Order: sequence, then C-alpha cells, then structure tokens
Amino acid sequence: MSKVCDYYFAPHSPWSYLGHQRFIDIATKHKIKVAIKPCDLSRVFAASGGLPLAKRAPQRQAYRLIELQRWSDFLQVPLHVQPQFFPVPPDPAARLIIAAQIAHGNEVALNLSTAIMRAMWSEQKNIADEATLIGIACDADLDGKQLVKSAETSAVQGDYDSNTNDAIAANVFGAPWYVYKGEGFWGQDRLDFLEREFAR
Repeated sequence: MSKVCDYYFAPHSPWSYLGHQRFIDIATKHKIKVAIKPCDLSRVFAASGGLPLAKRAPQRQAYRLIELQRWSDFLQVPLHVQPQFFPVPPDPAARLIIAAQIAHGNEVALNLSTAIMRAMWSEQKNIADEATLIGIACDADLDGKQLVKSAETSAVQGDYDSNTNDAIAANVFGAPWYVYKGEGFWGQDRLDFLEREFAR
C-alpha cells in the first residue's frame, strides 16, 4: 500500500514556491505519493480567520519581506520579495495545474507548478495572464492552448472547489500545508518535521 501526502498550496504563495522543490525531493526520496491539491486561499482564510496580505498589520507585512529574503538567501532559491505582478489572482494558474493533473497525472502537474511559481517569483511574469500561462505550459512541453481551454471547464472548477473544501475540512489555514497520516504540517519551514514522519 503506497503512502500518500496531501499537498495543499497556492501558486501565488511565495512560501509554497520556496518549499516546492524540496518537498518533491523529500517525497521522492521516501517513496511517498503526492496528492497535489491547489486550493483557494481566500476561502481558506475566510473559514479559518486568516487575513489576506493587504489587510495585515504593517509590522507583519514588513517582517514578511525580511523573512522571505532570509529564506531565499538560505535556500539559494531566487526570489523577488516584491515581484512586479503581485498581488495577482491565483485562480487561472491553479486551474491550469489541475487541468494538467487530470490530463497528464501528478508528476506533470508538479512540474508545471514549479514552472508557474518560478515564473512569478523569479522571472516576474504575470501568472493571471492567459498568454503567459500558455507560454509556461508550452515551455513545459505541454499543449498550452488546449490546457488553458481545459482549465476553464466545470470539471476543473469542481476539483478546485473540492480541494478547497478538503483543505477547510483538514483545518488548513495557510500554504503550503502538508497532511500525512492525518497530521498537518504548515509551512515550508516544517519540512524537516515532515521528513521525519516520512522516514518512520
């Protein structure tokens, strides 16, 4: 019986970006199957009492920028702490990832997630722009136009809604969030704890 870790994230989350490849590498190392679940953080925040960035206190917003730079330097993951296109609606990118998952499976969806988050946080691209998403998908050897078309279907929206409902039911209140054997781990800075559980 394969071991599975649910992976809740949002493509516009810098913390998801910073932890994404490390999480994939850890899961691969321990032969853990990843259940990829892009979700709507605005609904998660509404259900859990969280605040969108713009509504947080200035002190919290300022410290967030310091921490992002610290983690970027420490992990040696290139990141613009204030990218040109931020804030940005994450839904088109999230639905594109789900469309790739449906059509091509988890591995392709994870790779596309990498490309989308890198495009936003390292390359300063607008991941809410259709042409940009098509280009990112094409660069990942996918049919970008077809995938964007598929991302607009009710089936994809249904999966996006289900992922979000699952996140709320699992008491998720931020991203990234990992659930393994019923236990939640919030944030890329908890990956060491998650790996210890994988190794048990």
